Amino acid sequence: MSFRRSPAFEQSMVAKVLMAIGGGMFVLYLLIYGTMFASMAASSQQPAMIMGLLPFLLIIDFGIRFMVQQTPVMLVKPYLLLPLPRKGLIETFLFSSLISVYNWLWLFFFLPYLIIVAAGGCEAWLALALLFSGMMSIMLNSQIYLMVRTLVARNILWWILPIVIYGSYFLPFAIDPKGKLFGDVADWIVEFNELPWAPLCVFVALVGMLFLNRRMQESFVFEEISRQEKSTTTIKKVSEFSFLNSFGETGEYLKLELKSIFRNKAIRSRIISSLLLIVVLSALITYTDIYDGRMMLNFWCFYCFMLYGVTTLVKIMGPEGNYIDLLMTQRENILTLLFAKYYFYCAVLIVPMLIMLPAVIEGKFSLLMVLAYLLLSSGLLYFVMFQLAVYNKQTLPLDQKITGKAQVENGIQLVFELTAMFLPIILVSVLLLLFDDTTCYIILIVIGTLFTVTHPLWIRNVYVRMMKRKYENLDGFYASR
Repeated sequence: MSFRRSPAFEQSMVAKVLMAIGGGMFVLYLLIYGTMFASMAASSQQPAMIMGLLPFLLIIDFGIRFMVQQTPVMLVKPYLLLPLPRKGLIETFLFSSLISVYNWLWLFFFLPYLIIVAAGGCEAWLALALLFSGMMSIMLNSQIYLMVRTLVARNILWWILPIVIYGSYFLPFAIDPKGKLFGDVADWIVEFNELPWAPLCVFVALVGMLFLNRRMQESFVFEEISRQEKSTTTIKKVSEFSFLNSFGETGEYLKLELKSIFRNKAIRSRIISSLLLIVVLSALITYTDIYDGRMMLNFWCFYCFMLYGVTTLVKIMGPEGNYIDLLMTQRENILTLLFAKYYFYCAVLIVPMLIMLPAVIEGKFSLLMVLAYLLLSSGLLYFVMFQLAVYNKQTLPLDQKITGKAQVENGIQLVFELTAMFLPIILVSVLLLLFDDTTCYIILIVIGTLFTVTHPLWIRNVYVRMMKRKYENLDGFYASR
C-alpha cells in the first residue's frame, strides 16, 4: 500500500520491472552455483561443505542488501504521527526484514544443494539441519546489515564493524599465507555444522541479534524524536562563500549548490564515500600490482573520475524540488542553475586528479590518460547525466540521510545511470582494441573536448525540454514533498 500511494508509482514500475529481471538473473545464478557446489560435496562425501563457504555467501549477501533493504529508523518515521505504538512499529519492520522476499530467494541455492547431497547418501536430518542453518544465517545477516547501516549513517567509522565481522574469517589466511590454518578453520566450521545442535546455536544467535537490533533501533528512533522536539529555528552559523561573489548570478547558484551538498545528508554521504573509495583505489593501484593490466588500469582511472558525477547527478534537480517554485519566478533562473551545476562538477574533477597523482608519479597512469578521462567525464559523461534534469520530478528531502529503496526513484534514472557508466567504458574498450594507447587517449580527448566546449548548446537544450515538461515535473515535485 505504501508503494501504491507513492507519487512516483508509475515511474517506479519501470524500476520494479528491471529489479524483477535482476532478481530472475540472481535466482538463475543461485541455481547454477547451488548445483555446482552440491556436485562437489557429493563427490567428496562432505554434505556440510557448503557451510565452509557460507562466509563468502554472507559477504555477497551483505553487499546486495544495500540495493534492496532499508533501516527501520527510515521506515518508521512516516508512521510516528499515527496513534500506533512505536515499539510495535519497530518490531513490525524488523520482522518484515526477516520474512522479506529477498531472503527466501536464497532457497534457490540451498534447496538444489541439499536435494543433490541427500540423493547422494546424506542423512535426511542433516540435510534439513543444513537448510535451517543456512536460512537462519541469511536472516542473521539481515540483522547485522540493519545494525551496520544504522550505525554508519551516524558515523562513518562504524564501517570498522563489518570489516571485523567478515574479515575475521580471513584472519587465519593472513597469519598463514600458505593457507593451512585457513583450511583448518574451514574444516572446523564444516564439522561443527554436522553436529545435531548446530542449528540451535545459529537460531540463538539470530534471536540475540534481533533483540539487540530492536533495542538499538528503538533508542535511535526516540533520540530522533527528542531531537526534533527540542530543535529550534536558531541558526548558529551560515557560510557565505563570499569568494564566489565575483561570478555574479552564476556565483549565487554555485553557493546554493555548495550549501545543498553540505546540508543534505544523503548527497554529503555519497560524496564522502566516493572520496574514500577513490583514495583506496588510488592506493591499491599505486602501491600494489593487483590492477596492473592494461584494461584494468584504464577502467579504474575512468571510474575514479566518473564516480562523483554518476552517484550525485542521478539526483539532479531533486534537492531543488523543495523550492522549485522560487526558481520559476524569474526567466531562465533554472538555465543559470544548470550552468552552475556543470561548472561545479567540472571543478570537482580536480579532486580525483590530485588523488591519482601518486599513481602518475609511479608510472601506473600517464598524464595523457588522466587528461583523457578527465575530459571524457566533463564531456560525454556529464552530457548523459544532465539529461536526467528533464525527467527527475521527485523531491529529495534536504534532511534525509538515505534516499529510495535502491537509491533510484524511477527506471529512467537507472537507464541513464547505466548508460553513463557503460557507454564510455565500451567506447574506451573498442578504441584500446583498435589503436595503441596514445592514439586512443587522443581520440578520447577530442571526444571529451567536443562535448565540453559545446556544453552551452546541450545545457540550453536540456533547459528547453525541461520547460516543455514543467507542469508535469511541478506536479511530481509538489506531490513528493
